[in-house]
Amino acid sequence: MNPLPWRTLMVQGTTSDAGKSTVVAALCRLAMRAGVRVAPFKPQNMALNSAVTEDGGEIGRAQALQAQAAGLAPHTDMNPVLLKPSSDTGAQVVVHGKVRADMQARDYDLYKTVAMQAVRESHARLLQRYELVMVEGAGSPAEVNLRARDIANMGFAEDADCPVILVADIDRGGVFAHFIGTLACLSESEQKRIIGFVINRFRGDISLLTPGIEWLEQKTGKPVLAVLPYLHGLQLDAEDAIQNAQQDGAKTFRIVVPVFPRISNHTDFDALRAHPGVDLQFIGPQQNIPPADLIILPGSKNTRADLEWLRAQGWDAAIQRHLRYGGKVIGICGGMQMLGRSIADPQGLEGAPGSSAGLGLLELVTVLQGEKTLRRMQGVCAWPQAQAAPVAGYEIHLGASTGAALMQPAFHLHSLDGAQTLQDGAISSDGAILGSYLHGLFDLPQASNALLAWAGLQSQQAPDLNQLREQSIERLAQACAPLWDALLRLRN
Repeated sequence: MNPLPWRTLMVQGTTSDAGKSTVVAALCRLAMRAGVRVAPFKPQNMALNSAVTEDGGEIGRAQALQAQAAGLAPHTDMNPVLLKPSSDTGAQVVVHGKVRADMQARDYDLYKTVAMQAVRESHARLLQRYELVMVEGAGSPAEVNLRARDIANMGFAEDADCPVILVADIDRGGVFAHFIGTLACLSESEQKRIIGFVINRFRGDISLLTPGIEWLEQKTGKPVLAVLPYLHGLQLDAEDAIQNAQQDGAKTFRIVVPVFPRISNHTDFDALRAHPGVDLQFIGPQQNIPPADLIILPGSKNTRADLEWLRAQGWDAAIQRHLRYGGKVIGICGGMQMLGRSIADPQGLEGAPGSSAGLGLLELVTVLQGEKTLRRMQGVCAWPQAQAAPVAGYEIHLGASTGAALMQPAFHLHSLDGAQTLQDGAISSDGAILGSYLHGLFDLPQASNALLAWAGLQSQQAPDLNQLREQSIERLAQACAPLWDALLRLRN
């Protein structure tokens, strides 16, 4: 039974990356522990990191993590509207897990009235199935220029008539100004929806914070529900932010990942960042690709444009030089398409119609097609030295690739129900280049060990990423227990 006085509770932030996603994940785990049937929900998400759901759609990865915290398989109703930016002013609009259209920002602003109906439908279905719906806002509710037709923050809260917790990150500085300034930008009815504040990522002597808390509560008439600690070393899926791992001299195997302007699903590398023997470095614009054992080309939301950008950085020549000196290369999804002979987009799905020459490292050609491939797959590594190590992941791509390189696949895969089987990816004849459409290649430790051994790393045990996520969720839940207790006290 739900012990809280609400069926729907929303967490909004004073800024992006204030901690909304982690607070919702923690509250989902705490509610589940209390025996509450709880589900996460984010009306509108903007992210290039997405996950494939049990009903064959895609949602933001943060909602997939929150579903795990709630003990659920991810479902498209948990994130009914997903925006995947393809340029600075345009995005692919995904509704209920399926691509609806590519829109410019102004067109989508007008489309929000339609998107809101999808949000209402998903929220209603979740309320039918679960006792509590934990909602995550997007960005900040103080963006007054976006207030009209808002579906992501207070627009949803007003429509659903639900209370709101407001979170701010004290590690950024100016936490009290963030709270006061956000309230000042809200209407009177929106201000009344906020039932309390959460100060996130605090480190230091709590007694030095107490005068500020007392001032804030007196100034606003709203309680500070919890002060959450700064937690180091959490292994959680990020929506967008890319961070390099801290340098560690003990990590001797060097992996480089070029960061494209429209890099997608960089969560593919979370397991590598946590690997005890891997020095993983993301390389950005105007940086040279340093000497490395392995270069991995990641996925892309705009493959041809990102390939052109890669060439403008001189990274194509760097990759060729890396191979000449005995290095290995892996391409994932769009990264694999770049390794081929050509990428054609006759319908203009990711930009202007046309075709681009690939890097010419694999004998395959890719044609982008209107129907997006969305599926969760599992199977085994196909090269003999891998000894059929298990692999699992998901596909999210528009392109279909053909060519002689696919005759030597990287993986033998099948759908989770066993109804569909396929050969995925390719390994070059010289054994130096591997491509795959499968995201999550390194998530299972057996597959990670096999891939890294193929690339030259021996006698290192890869971490179990799912276990690391579970440990992080449990740490979050423990840290947020005072917030859950404070919410329970609001019953009275």
